[in-house]
Amino acid sequence: MLKITQTTDGWMWVATATGLFRFDGMRFERVDSVYGERLDSSNVIGLVADPREGVWVGYRLGGVTLLRPGSSRKFGEAEGLPVGGVIHIEAVADGSVWVGTRDGVAWLAPGANRFKVLGNEVGLPEKFVYQILIAKDGTQWIGSLQGLFFRKPGQQRFTQAWPRVQLLAIVEAPDGTIWARDSKYRYFKVQTTAPAGGRILAPDFPGMGMRFGTDGTMWVLHPDGVERRFGSAGIGYPHQRLTQAAGMSGPQAQSFFEDREGDIWIGTATGIDRLRRNRLTPVVFDKPLEEPGIALGPRGSVLIGDRANGAIYRQTDRQRDRIRAEGSITASYRAPDDTAFFGTDHGIYELGRDGRLSVTPAPEETRGFYPQAMIRDGNGILWVSYSSGPLYRLAGAPWTRADEVANHARALTLAIASDNKGALWFAHPNNAVTITDSRGRPMRRLDTAAGLDLGPVLQIVPDQDVMWLSGERGVMLHREGRIVALRGRGKESFRGVSGLVRTPEGDLWMHGADGVFHIVAAELTEWLRRPDYLPSFERFDAQDGLVGHAMQMRPIPSLVRADDGTLWFITSSAAFTLDPGNIPRNRIAPPVLIRSVSSAGSKVPVNAGVARLQEGATDLHIEFTALSLKMPERTRFRYRLTGVDPDWQEPNERREAFYTNVKPGTYRFEVGAANEDNVWHPDLAAVEIRLPPTFVQTVWFKLLLATFAVLLLYGGHVPRLRVVTQQIQGRLAERSRIARSLHDTLLQSVQGLILAFGSHYHTMPREAAGRERLQNALKLAEQLLVEGRNEIMDLRVPATSSTLFDVLSEFGHTLTAMGSHTFKPRLTGTPRPLKAGIYEDIYAIGREALFNAARYAEADLITLQVDYTRQEFHLTVRDNGRGFSRNRTADDREEGHWGIQGILERAKLIGADLHVTSETDRGTTISLRINKVLAYETRATVRQGRHEHA
Repeated sequence: MLKITQTTDGWMWVATATGLFRFDGMRFERVDSVYGERLDSSNVIGLVADPREGVWVGYRLGGVTLLRPGSSRKFGEAEGLPVGGVIHIEAVADGSVWVGTRDGVAWLAPGANRFKVLGNEVGLPEKFVYQILIAKDGTQWIGSLQGLFFRKPGQQRFTQAWPRVQLLAIVEAPDGTIWARDSKYRYFKVQTTAPAGGRILAPDFPGMGMRFGTDGTMWVLHPDGVERRFGSAGIGYPHQRLTQAAGMSGPQAQSFFEDREGDIWIGTATGIDRLRRNRLTPVVFDKPLEEPGIALGPRGSVLIGDRANGAIYRQTDRQRDRIRAEGSITASYRAPDDTAFFGTDHGIYELGRDGRLSVTPAPEETRGFYPQAMIRDGNGILWVSYSSGPLYRLAGAPWTRADEVANHARALTLAIASDNKGALWFAHPNNAVTITDSRGRPMRRLDTAAGLDLGPVLQIVPDQDVMWLSGERGVMLHREGRIVALRGRGKESFRGVSGLVRTPEGDLWMHGADGVFHIVAAELTEWLRRPDYLPSFERFDAQDGLVGHAMQMRPIPSLVRADDGTLWFITSSAAFTLDPGNIPRNRIAPPVLIRSVSSAGSKVPVNAGVARLQEGATDLHIEFTALSLKMPERTRFRYRLTGVDPDWQEPNERREAFYTNVKPGTYRFEVGAANEDNVWHPDLAAVEIRLPPTFVQTVWFKLLLATFAVLLLYGGHVPRLRVVTQQIQGRLAERSRIARSLHDTLLQSVQGLILAFGSHYHTMPREAAGRERLQNALKLAEQLLVEGRNEIMDLRVPATSSTLFDVLSEFGHTLTAMGSHTFKPRLTGTPRPLKAGIYEDIYAIGREALFNAARYAEADLITLQVDYTRQEFHLTVRDNGRGFSRNRTADDREEGHWGIQGILERAKLIGADLHVTSETDRGTTISLRINKVLAYETRATVRQGRHEHA
């Protein structure tokens, strides 16, 4: 790994012996072109990001290229650059560029198009310039085989610095000191004036390379690894060296780079290593910790001890002191009076505010076993449970067993706490909690029946008037007699929590089997208000420096909060601290971009933000990434394909999206990203996806197909329509023939009989026997005649409404046989088709009006008038008979027909205006009018009706 740099867009670039690579935090990708511009050679040795935009690339065989999105500039011998291979490039913030080559140094002024070679005329050697440094004070430093040269602002010539040996690598310390390395891998503090007395400057320490981090830390590269030194003098410590044996990727640490998020990148002969500051700070002892235990001590101190170191220490913010206690802390309790109690396998210790330490031997039968949990109740009694099972009380001396709790629980006690009323809570491994009164007498039990679902209960933490319970299966809250399970976003269960702290600010911290969890106060408040709410949280794990997992049995708790607010965590092999108010946060939002668009396994070129797929494509594969280097594993994405995704999609770790069965159309794919601290970049990456249809998917093809189907149906329908029409006309002709035959024979005969018997009836004396029976028989005969005539007329109802006038005229002429009146029909206007339902009702009204006039009016003349006008349809039936009074309409139904009232009702139903006028001995007129919109068929409905009829 020869050179490492990062461009302003977030890409990290690495020059290697086999080519140029770019890195997004997750994947290295070898490139032959940058920003669409092809490299002149893959043999790259000079590499630096331009302060404005793009990257400068120098080739081993000579030449430099500035590569930027959408443009590039090449510099060679024609542009004033020396012919030899490029060794180093220095791009300065003012826009100038310095290039060190095999054949000297060249300078490109801001905005210039040609380089200027600087050589002997300004006091510089003309061969093998290895490094160029522009110091903070503006001094220009040139490292070469002939030595180190400098030129201060305003000077014309360069001067050689001391020591006057080959100085090839240069770096400036935060205090302005210039360090340089000679060819024997030794570092010197450089001087701009000759040493006093002509003494020879001695090297300070060995090293292949040196860099300073933004925090001022000195990093020294060595053949076997990297070393961290401190202070302006570069003081080193044995444990501040990282080698291949300790996890480095390889030997020969030869390149160093600090990215904009603060990570350190070191290139070796076989790989690249990233060093980043952990959020959790390890607690370091002479020996690695083994099952450490922690406890809150008096006066803001923390007690810590473990098996490997064999001692217990009291840690304050200033120092760490060893106290005269032995063993490993496995249980502890700090009383309200600041007295600290803690237990080891050597006994129960009491540490007072004054620093006095006393020890009480453990009960005889527990010797060899560890204390599991302890508390001092409101009566001053100390309760201690042991891993062997028994629970003891200590009030002065001696120890007494608290078998009432053990018998009630029938299990070991893992944790003990006291609520705000003084009641004691005992946690057990059988998914149970025993609650006693203030004197320790069991009063209540929480278990599965009460809603408890934790498995072994590891911790009980009072929080004002509620109690937090945690165990193997998660975390629950006991509030107002109810138990509620806490679940986080993504249905996180927070399993194996053996340490829990609620801070004064309202935040909740938990240490469990899957790391350290943090829920901010606002999210926790919302969950307390709505228990079905899934609060968001952050997790701290190995990525943050956590080694191991929370203890699941002993020692617990695995998390305590010191009086200064610092959180202390213990695992099976380490201890850590974290200041919640000063957690290192990454404020740099990751730029997001779309890497590729593919369909059917082939990549689709993206031009000007548009990707055009092949016709007939149905699948879509989109790769995207975010340029976040610090914790790329925790980068969050959200994407959507408009027209397909109803809402944002959030993949887990995937940096790609798949779609199948995509229909032709134009879509827009958008993706956004956030870093590990949930800082979202304000801009989305987007690409327009155009999926053209095949010919069979186009609208034109569908219209053509529909037209063909209509023609096909029409082609088969016309002959069928003709056949059906002929059949219907034949049936109608036959019905008319039958009706005429019945009318001319049967009905005429019945009418003759009625008239004959009627004449006989009128000649019979009123008192003659049988006259009344003859009258009844005549009524029945007349009723039979009416029903028969109605049935015959129904047989002759035409199929089309345009013949209404003809049908009613024929019916009127038929009725003349019932009396001696004259019938005159009259038609005005051009007959037009009536709507089917309207026609039937108008026909019935007209027929009833004609029948009533012929049968009951005793008229000499009956007229029928049908008018087809543009605005309305008009039908009138008029006679000059005897007329009638209004009170007769109610009795019309008794006359064998449905009468005037029925006519009025039928007209009202179809929206027609019907007027009936009648005067005694002057006749009756029935007039019907209906608007054209209601009466007449339109052309469209006529065609539709014909198709339906067919």
